[in-house]
Amino acid sequence: MKIKKRLALLSSLLIITFLVYNSSANAQGLTSHQIDSLVAKSMELMPQQAGLAIVVVKDGKVIHSKGYGVTSIESKEAVDENTLFAIASNTKAFTAATLAILVDEGKLSWQDKVVDYIPEFKMYDPYVTANFSIQDLLTHRSGLGLGAGDLLFWPGGTDFTVDDIINSFQYQKPVSAFRTKYDYDNLLYMVAGVVVARISGVSWTEFVQDRIMKPLGMNRSAGIHQNIKDKSNIAKPHTFVNGKLKELEAFDDPNGILSSFGGIYSSVNDMSKWILMHLNGGKYGEDLKYQLFSEASQKEMWKSHSNMKFNFNPDGRYNNHFMSYGLGWQIEDLNGYVVMSHGGGLPGMGSSKFLVPELNMGVVVLTNATLGGNSMAFAKAILDSYLGVEKREWINDASKWYEYDVNPSADKVLASVWETVENSNSDHLVLENFTGTYKDNWFGKVEIYFKDHKLWFKPLRSPKLNGQMFYYKENTFVIKMEYTYMQCDAFATFTLDSEGKATAIEMKGVSPYIDFSFDYHDLDLKRVADKK
Repeated sequence: MKIKKRLALLSSLLIITFLVYNSSANAQGLTSHQIDSLVAKSMELMPQQAGLAIVVVKDGKVIHSKGYGVTSIESKEAVDENTLFAIASNTKAFTAATLAILVDEGKLSWQDKVVDYIPEFKMYDPYVTANFSIQDLLTHRSGLGLGAGDLLFWPGGTDFTVDDIINSFQYQKPVSAFRTKYDYDNLLYMVAGVVVARISGVSWTEFVQDRIMKPLGMNRSAGIHQNIKDKSNIAKPHTFVNGKLKELEAFDDPNGILSSFGGIYSSVNDMSKWILMHLNGGKYGEDLKYQLFSEASQKEMWKSHSNMKFNFNPDGRYNNHFMSYGLGWQIEDLNGYVVMSHGGGLPGMGSSKFLVPELNMGVVVLTNATLGGNSMAFAKAILDSYLGVEKREWINDASKWYEYDVNPSADKVLASVWETVENSNSDHLVLENFTGTYKDNWFGKVEIYFKDHKLWFKPLRSPKLNGQMFYYKENTFVIKMEYTYMQCDAFATFTLDSEGKATAIEMKGVSPYIDFSFDYHDLDLKRVADKK
């Protein structure tokens, strides 16, 4: 009897051990009630919030689709599953799909050269120009640096055109050899949108709306903010200014540059149709009788094209080994599963998306407030519940990031710089030696001029990036940008000639937390004329 009891006990221990070490096989995912509780906890820990929406799909069905909070802190209208949000860089997968459709139709090959469709396209090197393929536009391995050229559209309100951007790449300086290193970019996805337009004869926004959104029944969605037909139930972006949540206008993109790399507006209801189609290998509709793109194109988009990291372990919970980029998708292994994902962000908007094809599940989270990774926190909490990994308090982590958003003075580097400014004296300088017009070949002209007896910085084609210049040390000033919706103050270091007159400016962001799209460091500003 004792032996039987011991055997029974041993058997129970083995079963428990099996369940612990194979928890992913038994992971059920969070229930709708548990997701609601996560959101309630978030709202309690981070009281200054606007809204968010979450959708979860599993085994071909939508099992949770709901909005929380408000579309606007001014109107107080509630977010629901049909509220439109800017999905930002989650647009990139749509652009890859538009090209996949053209490939399936025989109108394009992934290895076709960009110059065959855009003859004026010119990169920093003749060889790169001649060999730059359609696939290269989507894989972030151009040789250019992280976010190269983003100041052409960022932080909004610039007057640069699509043609200006196509012309800009020849003046960008590479940071690596062609096709050897991953560096995330935005503007080459804009070029991909131009390829779609030139082949199809309609704009990229029209193509994505007619050939993807309409067939899938994404009836609320639009390729860009200007194309939204029903102006009701649209989430307004929000961010922190001086510790208070402030409502913003939609991203200022008058020339439609954003469209094919970050322009889409969608709802979680519509996004559920998008991710279900992907989980079904491009099939959609009743009994999955329609095919948006071929299985071969699906595999090409979900294939590793650019290595991001390998044999690393930043979070032991996942036991992950690689991270790579496909065509509009990030790919990594988490707890033994291949996970497809992407994130997106614009001032006051955030989006996160994860798909696990082996589990036939996906999650999308959309937010309308700049809250340190809030969309990622919710998406990861839900994802983890399906992967069966050890629990992590993602919402608690998000609340710590939130504290920085509310109180940016916690940035010790930034605080130290401004302390130095307060203790600096520029009386020994002849400030007139710094005034004048400077030009960068891709960004255009910048004026350094006097305003109320102070030096000011003003790009002629990007009016939001203007600000007063404060003396820092040596030949360096700090520009206090008037744009306050994101931290973007910058150093401006002048090169002086033998007479002490400025001839050039080098720039870089002050804060180590500055968004990579403020690529001041890529500017090469040379004096072209004295200010009269």
